[in-house]
Amino acid sequence: MRKALRWLTLDRLLVILAFLAVFAMAMRTPLDTDMLWHLRAGQWQVENRALLRVDLFSYSRAGTEWINHSWLSQVILYGLYAGLGNVGLAFYTALLATGGLAFVYRQCRGDSMIKAFVIILAAAAAAIFWSPRPQMFSFFFSAVVLYLLRLYQQKGIDRLWFIPLIVALWVNFHGGFAIGFILMVLATVGEFLRWFFDVVIDGRGEADADKRRAALIDGLRPVGRLVVIGLVSAAAVSLNPYGPRMLLYPFQTVGIGVLQDFIQEWASPNFHRPETWPFIWMLLGTLIAAALSPRRIDWRDVVLVGGTAYSALLAGRNIATFAIVAAPVLSIHLADWLEERGWMLRLKRPPRGMFVAINWLIVLLAAGAVVVKSVAALNAEQIETARRDLLPVEAVDYLHDHQPPGPLFNSYNWGGYLIWELREYPVYVDGRTDLYDDEMLRGYLNTVFAQPGWQDRLDEIGANTVLIETSGQLAQVLLLDDRWNRVYNDEKASIFVREVLLAE
Repeated sequence: MRKALRWLTLDRLLVILAFLAVFAMAMRTPLDTDMLWHLRAGQWQVENRALLRVDLFSYSRAGTEWINHSWLSQVILYGLYAGLGNVGLAFYTALLATGGLAFVYRQCRGDSMIKAFVIILAAAAAAIFWSPRPQMFSFFFSAVVLYLLRLYQQKGIDRLWFIPLIVALWVNFHGGFAIGFILMVLATVGEFLRWFFDVVIDGRGEADADKRRAALIDGLRPVGRLVVIGLVSAAAVSLNPYGPRMLLYPFQTVGIGVLQDFIQEWASPNFHRPETWPFIWMLLGTLIAAALSPRRIDWRDVVLVGGTAYSALLAGRNIATFAIVAAPVLSIHLADWLEERGWMLRLKRPPRGMFVAINWLIVLLAAGAVVVKSVAALNAEQIETARRDLLPVEAVDYLHDHQPPGPLFNSYNWGGYLIWELREYPVYVDGRTDLYDDEMLRGYLNTVFAQPGWQDRLDEIGANTVLIETSGQLAQVLLLDDRWNRVYNDEKASIFVREVLLAE
């Protein structure tokens, strides 16, 4: 018994505390408007035992083919919600976040204090991406693919054949499977640059031609291996209900200009917001650690960190990928720098005396704190408050009760909520940007920003009721238009109905 209690060394204690902290960060109130249309799609598929292939939720694209790339994760999300409610959604996010960072932890170097610090920093940076949506599977699978790539590149252990299998599964969970290919491309480029500079350039002084030739060939083999795995993975993408068409899906999504121009997660990070600061700390910390470390930074790490940092600076949703890529690199150089100075602690020594009890008490207190945080995040009153802060709850209640005539022109931000909560009114637009082309989305934006021709747009789509933000430009001009009458408003939302219909 005493030996079992002494198992909890300071080394293991730090690991446990790090992952309890990660789990606590990811255990949050499950509320996201896009989550709700995913839940609705999952519900339809479960109830109908069929894949949802066409749009059933809008009138602007009704009956149009919809590439539902997240069909499998939608079924899982709805199953968790149907069985466990908000608890299931919260655990979904927390488990995938923690599981992904467990694979990142295995890539880190140094003692447990360094690795715990790096993992918590990576979690704080990546948390900006975490929500109960299919993208959590992309976070998890990204970490697994990166683990397999680094296992091959850093330790020479070839488990790369798992990657095509992961991709075949990933493509049915979320369109973010493209992240796997980005990591493979960056790994391949890094491997090539390492070969070119470390073998071709540095090896020019080798007098023995045969040895030089053998070194050149051996150095290129990892590049060829990665290329083959990438090609096999590309073929594996076809193992989904839409076949090889899914290979082009990520390019079609990124090609929607409205994403970069007006949707927050696709825009460059706003560094005035505190939730983006861990990304800054991690980026600067990795650069400083690499500069101070006695180890020369590997070309493969340069390309992976540089490539993902570039993508994160372009779009905030890519910060999570940068975090899992940078974490191992930061740990390697931080560990080497501290080791060079002799600043290493003896953490694996079994505790003695009162320290045995102290270690276990710390674990119990930390676990209790995680439980308290989780209970607070899942408190019904807290969820309802957050729901009313984010969504037009009272306005939708009014629509339920009074049933003004459709079609309904709605805010993009609330489309997912309306799909879930207001099923008698098909939406005009929602978060499925891949369903709505760039031209339509720009027309929507011109309307909500009250640009010239906004009246014609409402007439063209036949909208008879408008649900829009009270503070928005469209609400202000509708107040001045005799053809529209405001029938409901609060600080968040306003509802307008055509005056002629009210007169009838």
